[in-house]
Amino acid sequence: MLTYTKEHLRSEINTPGLYIEMKELRRLIHSPHHLFVFEVCGRLMSFTRAAAELGVSQPAVSLAIRQLEQALGQALFLREHRAIRLTESGERLFTEVSISFERILKTLNHIQPLSAPALVTLSISTAFANYWVMPRLPRLHRVHPGVDLRLQVVDRDLDLEHENVSLGIRRGRGNWPGYQSASLAREELLAVASPAYLARHGVPKSIADLDQHQFVHLEEPFRPRPQWRDWFQAFDHDYVDRGEGLRLNDYALVIQAAMAGEGIALGWRHVTASLIKSRLLVPVVPQSWITGEEFHLIWSDQTTLSKSACQVRDWIIEESRAASMVRLP
Repeated sequence: MLTYTKEHLRSEINTPGLYIEMKELRRLIHSPHHLFVFEVCGRLMSFTRAAAELGVSQPAVSLAIRQLEQALGQALFLREHRAIRLTESGERLFTEVSISFERILKTLNHIQPLSAPALVTLSISTAFANYWVMPRLPRLHRVHPGVDLRLQVVDRDLDLEHENVSLGIRRGRGNWPGYQSASLAREELLAVASPAYLARHGVPKSIADLDQHQFVHLEEPFRPRPQWRDWFQAFDHDYVDRGEGLRLNDYALVIQAAMAGEGIALGWRHVTASLIKSRLLVPVVPQSWITGEEFHLIWSDQTTLSKSACQVRDWIIEESRAASMVRLP
Protein backbone atom coordinates (compact mmCIF):
# COMPACT_ATOMS: atom_id res chain seq x y z
CA MET A 1 0.00 0.00 0.00
CA LEU A 2 1.30 3.46 -0.90
CA THR A 3 1.20 6.19 1.71
CA TYR A 4 1.03 9.81 0.59
CA THR A 5 2.07 12.65 2.87
CA LYS A 6 0.86 16.21 2.39
CA GLU A 7 4.29 17.14 1.09
CA HIS A 8 4.21 14.30 -1.43
CA LEU A 9 0.80 15.37 -2.67
CA ARG A 10 1.97 18.96 -3.05
CA SER A 11 4.97 17.81 -5.06
CA GLU A 12 2.70 15.69 -7.27
CA ILE A 13 0.44 18.65 -7.91
CA ASN A 14 3.38 20.83 -8.87
CA THR A 15 4.99 18.35 -11.28
CA PRO A 16 5.27 19.47 -14.94
CA GLY A 17 3.51 16.32 -16.14
CA LEU A 18 0.37 17.04 -14.14
CA TYR A 19 0.39 20.63 -15.35
CA ILE A 20 0.42 19.41 -18.95
CA GLU A 21 -2.49 17.04 -18.21
CA MET A 22 -4.55 19.83 -16.63
CA LYS A 23 -3.80 22.05 -19.60
CA GLU A 24 -5.06 19.30 -21.92
CA LEU A 25 -8.19 18.90 -19.75
CA ARG A 26 -8.92 22.62 -19.99
CA ARG A 27 -8.53 22.40 -23.76
CA LEU A 28 -11.05 19.58 -24.02
CA ILE A 29 -13.48 20.92 -21.39
CA HIS A 30 -13.82 24.60 -22.18
CA SER A 31 -15.99 25.18 -19.12
CA PRO A 32 -16.74 23.03 -16.03
CA HIS A 33 -20.34 24.13 -16.55
CA HIS A 34 -20.50 21.86 -19.60
CA LEU A 35 -19.85 18.85 -17.37
CA PHE A 36 -22.64 19.87 -14.99
CA VAL A 37 -25.03 20.20 -17.93
CA PHE A 38 -23.88 16.85 -19.35
CA GLU A 39 -24.42 15.05 -16.03
CA VAL A 40 -27.99 16.34 -15.70
CA CYS A 41 -28.83 15.48 -19.31
CA GLY A 42 -27.37 11.98 -18.93
CA ARG A 43 -29.25 11.42 -15.69
CA LEU A 44 -32.63 12.71 -16.90
CA MET A 45 -32.28 11.69 -20.57
CA SER A 46 -33.98 14.90 -21.59
CA PHE A 47 -32.65 18.31 -22.60
CA THR A 48 -35.98 19.87 -21.63
CA ARG A 49 -36.06 18.40 -18.09
CA ALA A 50 -32.36 19.21 -17.67
CA ALA A 51 -33.09 22.85 -18.54
CA ALA A 52 -35.86 22.92 -15.92
CA GLU A 53 -33.58 21.49 -13.21
CA LEU A 54 -30.74 23.88 -14.08
CA GLY A 55 -33.04 26.89 -14.37
CA VAL A 56 -31.93 27.74 -17.92
CA SER A 57 -33.49 27.53 -21.37
CA GLN A 58 -33.54 24.34 -23.44
CA PRO A 59 -31.48 25.97 -26.24
CA ALA A 60 -28.79 26.86 -23.66
CA VAL A 61 -28.57 23.20 -22.64
CA SER A 62 -28.38 22.05 -26.27
CA LEU A 63 -25.61 24.59 -26.97
CA ALA A 64 -23.54 23.48 -23.98
CA ILE A 65 -23.77 19.81 -25.05
CA ARG A 66 -22.94 20.68 -28.66
CA GLN A 67 -19.86 22.68 -27.59
CA LEU A 68 -18.69 19.78 -25.40
CA GLU A 69 -19.15 17.32 -28.25
CA GLN A 70 -17.25 19.59 -30.66
CA ALA A 71 -14.34 19.94 -28.22
CA LEU A 72 -14.16 16.16 -27.71
CA GLY A 73 -14.77 15.33 -31.36
CA GLN A 74 -17.32 12.75 -30.24
CA ALA A 75 -21.10 12.58 -30.18
CA LEU A 76 -22.26 12.05 -26.62
CA PHE A 77 -25.98 11.73 -27.31
CA LEU A 78 -28.09 10.24 -30.07
CA ARG A 79 -30.94 12.64 -30.85
CA GLU A 80 -34.13 10.77 -31.58
CA HIS A 81 -37.72 11.95 -31.99
CA ARG A 82 -38.60 13.58 -28.64
CA ALA A 83 -35.89 11.54 -26.90
CA ILE A 84 -32.13 11.31 -26.41
CA ARG A 85 -29.85 8.47 -25.38
CA LEU A 86 -26.17 8.22 -24.62
CA THR A 87 -23.72 6.96 -27.19
CA GLU A 88 -21.03 4.51 -26.13
CA SER A 89 -18.62 7.40 -25.61
CA GLY A 90 -21.32 9.25 -23.71
CA GLU A 91 -21.91 6.25 -21.43
CA ARG A 92 -18.20 6.09 -20.54
CA LEU A 93 -17.97 9.80 -19.82
CA PHE A 94 -21.24 9.83 -17.85
CA THR A 95 -20.01 7.03 -15.58
CA GLU A 96 -16.76 8.85 -14.80
CA VAL A 97 -18.43 12.24 -14.33
CA SER A 98 -21.11 10.83 -12.02
CA ILE A 99 -18.57 9.03 -9.85
CA SER A 100 -16.35 12.10 -9.70
CA PHE A 101 -19.21 14.44 -8.78
CA GLU A 102 -20.37 12.03 -6.06
CA ARG A 103 -16.86 11.90 -4.55
CA ILE A 104 -16.51 15.68 -4.67
CA LEU A 105 -19.90 16.15 -3.00
CA LYS A 106 -19.04 13.70 -0.21
CA THR A 107 -15.76 15.50 0.41
CA LEU A 108 -17.43 18.92 0.46
CA ASN A 109 -20.10 17.70 2.88
CA HIS A 110 -17.35 16.30 5.09
CA ILE A 111 -15.18 19.42 5.19
CA GLN A 112 -17.97 22.01 5.25
CA PRO A 113 -18.65 21.84 9.03
CA LEU A 114 -14.91 22.29 9.60
CA SER A 115 -14.71 25.52 7.64
CA ALA A 116 -17.96 27.42 8.25
CA PRO A 117 -21.39 27.07 9.82
CA ALA A 118 -23.91 25.39 7.53
CA LEU A 119 -26.10 27.74 5.55
CA VAL A 120 -29.79 27.36 6.37
CA THR A 121 -32.34 28.46 3.76
CA LEU A 122 -35.95 29.02 4.84
CA SER A 123 -38.49 29.26 2.00
CA ILE A 124 -41.44 31.44 3.06
CA SER A 125 -44.00 33.97 1.86
CA THR A 126 -43.36 37.71 2.02
CA ALA A 127 -45.96 38.16 4.75
CA PHE A 128 -44.56 35.39 6.95
CA ALA A 129 -41.08 36.85 6.50
CA ASN A 130 -42.17 40.40 7.38
CA TYR A 131 -44.62 39.80 10.20
CA TRP A 132 -43.54 36.52 11.80
CA VAL A 133 -39.84 35.86 11.20
CA MET A 134 -38.30 39.34 11.17
CA PRO A 135 -39.61 40.45 14.58
CA ARG A 136 -38.22 37.21 16.07
CA LEU A 137 -34.79 37.19 14.38
CA PRO A 138 -32.97 38.89 17.28
CA ARG A 139 -34.10 36.04 19.55
CA LEU A 140 -32.78 33.45 17.09
CA HIS A 141 -29.41 35.20 16.92
CA ARG A 142 -29.20 35.34 20.70
CA VAL A 143 -29.98 31.64 21.10
CA HIS A 144 -27.98 30.40 18.07
CA PRO A 145 -25.42 33.10 17.22
CA GLY A 146 -23.55 30.86 14.76
CA VAL A 147 -26.52 30.11 12.50
CA ASP A 148 -26.38 31.59 8.99
CA LEU A 149 -30.09 31.89 8.12
CA ARG A 150 -31.18 33.00 4.65
CA LEU A 151 -34.82 33.83 3.91
CA GLN A 152 -36.02 32.86 0.43
CA VAL A 153 -39.28 34.66 -0.33
CA VAL A 154 -41.41 32.73 -2.83
CA ASP A 155 -44.91 32.91 -4.31
CA ARG A 156 -45.34 29.16 -4.82
CA ASP A 157 -44.60 25.86 -3.09
CA LEU A 158 -41.08 24.68 -4.00
CA ASP A 159 -39.53 21.24 -4.29
CA LEU A 160 -37.08 21.71 -1.43
CA GLU A 161 -34.88 18.77 -2.43
CA HIS A 162 -34.29 19.99 -5.99
CA GLU A 163 -34.02 23.65 -4.98
CA ASN A 164 -31.46 22.86 -2.24
CA VAL A 165 -33.65 24.54 0.39
CA SER A 166 -33.39 23.44 4.03
CA LEU A 167 -36.86 24.30 5.33
CA GLY A 168 -40.15 25.64 4.04
CA ILE A 169 -43.64 26.66 5.15
CA ARG A 170 -46.63 24.97 3.53
CA ARG A 171 -50.40 25.12 4.02
CA GLY A 172 -52.33 21.85 4.18
CA ARG A 173 -52.94 18.74 6.27
CA GLY A 174 -49.32 17.67 6.76
CA ASN A 175 -49.28 14.74 4.33
CA TRP A 176 -46.74 15.56 1.61
CA PRO A 177 -44.86 12.56 0.15
CA GLY A 178 -41.12 12.97 0.49
CA TYR A 179 -41.35 15.45 3.37
CA GLN A 180 -41.42 15.47 7.13
CA SER A 181 -43.48 18.19 8.75
CA ALA A 182 -44.37 19.87 12.02
CA SER A 183 -47.59 21.83 12.51
CA LEU A 184 -46.94 25.48 13.39
CA ALA A 185 -50.43 26.97 13.47
CA ARG A 186 -53.99 26.09 12.61
CA GLU A 187 -55.51 28.26 9.92
CA GLU A 188 -57.74 30.81 11.64
CA LEU A 189 -59.03 33.80 9.66
CA LEU A 190 -60.32 37.03 11.16
CA ALA A 191 -61.75 40.11 9.48
CA VAL A 192 -59.29 42.91 10.33
CA ALA A 193 -58.96 46.60 9.59
CA SER A 194 -57.04 49.61 10.83
CA PRO A 195 -58.48 51.75 13.65
CA ALA A 196 -58.41 54.70 11.24
CA TYR A 197 -60.63 52.86 8.74
CA LEU A 198 -63.17 51.97 11.43
CA ALA A 199 -63.16 55.54 12.70
CA ARG A 200 -64.13 56.76 9.22
CA HIS A 201 -66.60 54.02 8.25
CA GLY A 202 -67.90 52.74 11.56
CA VAL A 203 -67.58 49.36 13.26
CA PRO A 204 -69.73 46.60 11.69
CA LYS A 205 -72.43 45.42 14.07
CA SER A 206 -72.57 41.90 12.62
CA ILE A 207 -71.18 39.67 9.90
CA ALA A 208 -74.08 40.64 7.65
CA ASP A 209 -73.16 44.31 8.16
CA LEU A 210 -69.69 43.61 6.74
CA ASP A 211 -71.10 43.49 3.23
CA GLN A 212 -71.53 47.28 3.34
CA HIS A 213 -67.77 47.82 3.72
CA GLN A 214 -64.76 47.94 1.42
CA PHE A 215 -62.73 44.74 1.14
CA VAL A 216 -59.09 44.08 0.33
CA HIS A 217 -58.78 40.86 -1.68
CA LEU A 218 -55.89 38.40 -1.97
CA GLU A 219 -55.59 36.85 -5.43
CA GLU A 220 -52.50 34.61 -5.36
CA PRO A 221 -51.64 33.23 -8.80
CA PHE A 222 -50.09 29.89 -7.81
CA ARG A 223 -51.42 28.79 -4.41
CA PRO A 224 -55.12 28.42 -3.50
CA ARG A 225 -56.07 30.65 -0.61
CA PRO A 226 -59.43 31.31 1.11
CA GLN A 227 -61.45 34.17 -0.38
CA TRP A 228 -64.07 36.43 1.14
CA ARG A 229 -66.87 34.27 -0.30
CA ASP A 230 -65.41 31.28 1.59
CA TRP A 231 -65.29 33.26 4.83
CA PHE A 232 -68.91 34.37 4.54
CA GLN A 233 -70.03 30.87 3.55
CA ALA A 234 -68.45 29.50 6.74
CA PHE A 235 -70.98 31.62 8.67
CA ASP A 236 -73.90 30.74 6.36
CA HIS A 237 -73.95 34.18 4.73
CA ASP A 238 -74.17 34.77 1.00
CA TYR A 239 -71.57 37.05 -0.55
CA VAL A 240 -71.44 38.10 -4.19
CA ASP A 241 -68.05 39.29 -5.43
CA ARG A 242 -68.82 42.07 -7.91
CA GLY A 243 -65.19 42.80 -8.66
CA GLU A 244 -65.01 45.78 -6.34
CA GLY A 245 -62.34 46.57 -3.78
CA LEU A 246 -58.56 46.50 -3.86
CA ARG A 247 -57.08 43.27 -5.29
CA LEU A 248 -53.48 42.25 -4.63
CA ASN A 249 -51.44 39.14 -5.45
CA ASP A 250 -49.19 39.20 -2.38
CA TYR A 251 -50.45 38.83 1.19
CA ALA A 252 -47.88 41.25 2.62
CA LEU A 253 -49.40 43.93 0.37
CA VAL A 254 -52.89 42.99 1.57
CA ILE A 255 -51.81 43.57 5.18
CA GLN A 256 -50.10 46.85 4.27
CA ALA A 257 -53.26 48.04 2.49
CA ALA A 258 -55.41 47.15 5.51
CA MET A 259 -53.07 49.02 7.87
CA ALA A 260 -53.19 52.01 5.50
CA GLY A 261 -56.99 52.12 5.85
CA GLU A 262 -57.89 50.82 2.37
CA GLY A 263 -60.49 48.38 3.66
CA ILE A 264 -61.14 45.20 5.63
CA ALA A 265 -58.89 42.21 4.96
CA LEU A 266 -58.83 38.57 5.97
CA GLY A 267 -56.15 38.18 8.61
CA TRP A 268 -54.42 34.88 9.34
CA ARG A 269 -54.20 34.86 13.10
CA HIS A 270 -50.61 33.58 13.31
CA VAL A 271 -49.40 36.29 10.91
CA THR A 272 -51.41 39.26 12.19
CA ALA A 273 -51.32 38.53 15.93
CA SER A 274 -48.45 40.95 16.60
CA LEU A 275 -50.12 43.68 14.53
CA ILE A 276 -53.38 43.21 16.45
CA LYS A 277 -51.51 43.28 19.75
CA SER A 278 -49.91 46.62 18.79
CA ARG A 279 -53.29 47.98 17.53
CA LEU A 280 -52.06 48.45 13.97
CA LEU A 281 -54.97 46.17 13.04
CA VAL A 282 -58.10 45.26 14.97
CA PRO A 283 -60.69 42.48 14.52
CA VAL A 284 -63.88 44.09 13.23
CA VAL A 285 -66.23 41.30 14.37
CA PRO A 286 -65.71 38.77 17.19
CA GLN A 287 -66.13 35.71 14.93
CA SER A 288 -63.19 33.92 13.32
CA TRP A 289 -63.13 31.01 10.88
CA ILE A 290 -61.05 27.92 11.68
CA THR A 291 -60.80 26.25 8.29
CA GLY A 292 -59.40 22.84 9.25
CA GLU A 293 -56.15 23.51 7.34
CA GLU A 294 -52.84 24.16 9.09
CA PHE A 295 -49.51 25.77 8.35
CA HIS A 296 -46.57 23.38 8.59
CA LEU A 297 -42.83 23.62 8.67
CA ILE A 298 -41.49 21.03 6.19
CA TRP A 299 -38.14 19.51 5.28
CA SER A 300 -37.10 16.79 2.84
CA ASP A 301 -36.84 13.25 4.20
CA GLN A 302 -34.29 12.47 1.46
CA THR A 303 -31.58 14.68 3.01
CA THR A 304 -30.19 14.76 6.53
CA LEU A 305 -30.58 18.24 8.00
CA SER A 306 -27.41 19.97 9.14
CA LYS A 307 -26.98 20.84 12.80
CA SER A 308 -27.78 24.49 12.03
CA ALA A 309 -30.93 23.54 10.10
CA CYS A 310 -32.10 21.40 13.04
CA GLN A 311 -31.53 24.35 15.37
CA VAL A 312 -33.60 26.65 13.16
CA ARG A 313 -36.32 24.01 12.78
CA ASP A 314 -36.60 23.46 16.54
CA TRP A 315 -36.52 27.21 17.21
CA ILE A 316 -39.39 27.90 14.78
CA ILE A 317 -41.47 25.10 16.33
CA GLU A 318 -40.85 26.42 19.84
CA GLU A 319 -41.67 30.01 18.83
CA SER A 320 -44.91 28.82 17.21
CA ARG A 321 -45.95 26.97 20.34
CA ALA A 322 -45.31 30.06 22.44
CA ALA A 323 -47.26 32.26 20.01
CA SER A 324 -50.27 29.93 20.09
CA MET A 325 -50.57 30.52 23.83
CA VAL A 326 -50.92 34.31 23.46
CA ARG A 327 -54.48 35.66 23.63
CA LEU A 328 -55.56 38.39 21.24
CA PRO A 329 -56.80 41.63 22.86
